[in-house]
Amino acid sequence: MNRTTVRRSAAALALGLVAATAPAAVGASSATAAPYCGITWGSLPKSSAVSTLPAVTGVRAGRHACYDRLVIDHKGRATGFDVRYVSQITADGSGNVIPTRGGAKLQIITRGTRYAAPPAMPNVTGYTTFRQVVWAGFFEGQSTVGLGVRARLPFRAFTLYDSATNTSRLVVDVAHQW
Repeated sequence: MNRTTVRRSAAALALGLVAATAPAAVGASSATAAPYCGITWGSLPKSSAVSTLPAVTGVRAGRHACYDRLVIDHKGRATGFDVRYVSQITADGSGNVIPTRGGAKLQIITRGTRYAAPPAMPNVTGYTTFRQVVWAGFFEGQSTVGLGVRARLPFRAFTLYDSATNTSRLVVDVAHQW
C-alpha cells in the first residue's frame, strides 16, 4: 500500500467509526420526545421589573387545550412580577403557612401594587392542572396569590396592558403536562 491508500483507508475507517457511534437520525425513533403541545416554557422562576403602583382588582381562571390560565387584573399598568415554585404558600407580612391543595405550589407576586381589598379567588374545581387559588395578602407594595397545581409543570408569565382603559393583566399559564 502506498501513502495515499493508507490515508484514504484511515479516513474511511474514521468515518465508519463516526457513523457507527453517531446518534440515530432525527426521523428515527429516539428517547427524546417533542415538547407537549409545543410548550417550551420550563419551570424555573419568571420575573419582570417593578410596576407603577396598580391596584389588584380581580383574579380569574380559564381552561385551554394545553394549559390552565390564571389572570390577575389591575387598575393601572402592571409590569412587575415574580412567579416561582415554592415549598409552601405563606401569608405576606406574617409568614404563616396558607394550606394550599396540590402537588406543587406557585407563588405569584405582583410588585409595586397599592392596597386594595382582597379580591375573590376563582373556583378551579375540575381544572386539569389547577387545584386551588389562595390570597396570600398585601405587604410593603406587593400583592401575593398562591396557586396549587397538580405537579411541578412548565409555566409562563407575562403582562398585557390596555391603554384605552388603563388596565392590565398578569397572566400565568401552567401546562397540563411536560
